[in-house]
Amino acid sequence: MGPTTRETSASDREIERYGALRDPAGKDLQAIVELAADHFGVRSAAINLITSDKQHQIAAAGFEPSICAREDSMCAVVVDEPEAVVVSDASRDTRFADNPFVTGVIGSIRFYASAPLVTSDGVTLGRLCVFDDEPRETTPEESHALEVLAARVMDVLELRLSHREVEQSLGELTRTRDELRRSNEALAHFASQVSHDLRNPLMVISANAEMLASEAGVADQPELAEMVREISDAGDRMSRLIRSVLAHASEGGGFAVGRVPLGPVFAQAVSDLRPVVGATAAEVVVHDLPHLPGDPDMLYAVAVNLLDNALKFTRPGVPPRVEVRAERRGDVWRVVVHDDGIGIPEQHAESVFLPYVRLSASDPDGPDDPVDGHGVGLSTVKRIVESHGGSVGVDSRTGAGATVWFELPASTAALDEVAGVPGRDA
Repeated sequence: MGPTTRETSASDREIERYGALRDPAGKDLQAIVELAADHFGVRSAAINLITSDKQHQIAAAGFEPSICAREDSMCAVVVDEPEAVVVSDASRDTRFADNPFVTGVIGSIRFYASAPLVTSDGVTLGRLCVFDDEPRETTPEESHALEVLAARVMDVLELRLSHREVEQSLGELTRTRDELRRSNEALAHFASQVSHDLRNPLMVISANAEMLASEAGVADQPELAEMVREISDAGDRMSRLIRSVLAHASEGGGFAVGRVPLGPVFAQAVSDLRPVVGATAAEVVVHDLPHLPGDPDMLYAVAVNLLDNALKFTRPGVPPRVEVRAERRGDVWRVVVHDDGIGIPEQHAESVFLPYVRLSASDPDGPDDPVDGHGVGLSTVKRIVESHGGSVGVDSRTGAGATVWFELPASTAALDEVAGVPGRDA
């Protein structure tokens, strides 16, 4: 009885995966078939691989390897036998008596013995066989020896497969390494250029704020003096953030690790977004937040971008409400920024973290009327959080508000390896 369609297709796939029909037999497989023939004292031996329609002899002793139809193959008849098959006279065996290799149509085989070639996953590829034109008897030891030699055939094929897979993996790793190097070089160049372009106007802002602070008309008015101080402080934060981003890009992702109080970080972000909060009459509530390990300037960028994003997707005529809270989850803290706006459709839950993706301010499913910005806010959040060994995500559905969260390691020691600094106690 022949193999089923499922078994046949599995065998074909495995033969293709092992590359046994593409690669030359080589000295190792040739040596095994010659050893098999010599051990049994017969003229011929072959390694036969059985596909769904053919028998392929990939190595042979005593004759040149060839291909024949599966229905003519003697090995195909017993391909599913799990152990060695030994036939003293095939012309007297009902399984083979009418086979063309026995009847004289193709050959006049009498003695036939074979053992299965089985992969490590249990798929039979074919059989190692020995045969002769004269009947002969064998011993159990000889049958066992044939099974041992068949196992050695599979050892050779397994080694070749492993070698090919290792070479393929090394090639992929080399390509990935080269792509990563090019990407890092491009990122460092981009960060350097952006930092240079931002520093000049920032220097002007800081210089003017410093001059205004010294003006008598400003110094004598507490409200104006406070506004100028806030401008100056914002300029200092922006300058530190630029330096941090540049260092992060040029140093391959390294950053300073310290215990960062997230409460003041988010409070400062709310203060810096005061024009947006005022324009929308928004209510922003920041609950108790933990101290987490990280770079304070980079985590400030996370807070600003998350709050700015929450204040953009509002419902018409409804002042937005944004809540920031945190909860401990094992070895991480999850910080949640929830708004009551129009929400983010589930199909966009992952794409919103991609660079340059902008959704509509009125209909998140529509491409028209995108919100202001360049679509890099949440992608920046994702890059920073992941560089801190954390993760980000969205829990949202259209019309029910959006919940954007990020998780960061609770301990400094857990972050040190990511940041590239010596380990410390939390």
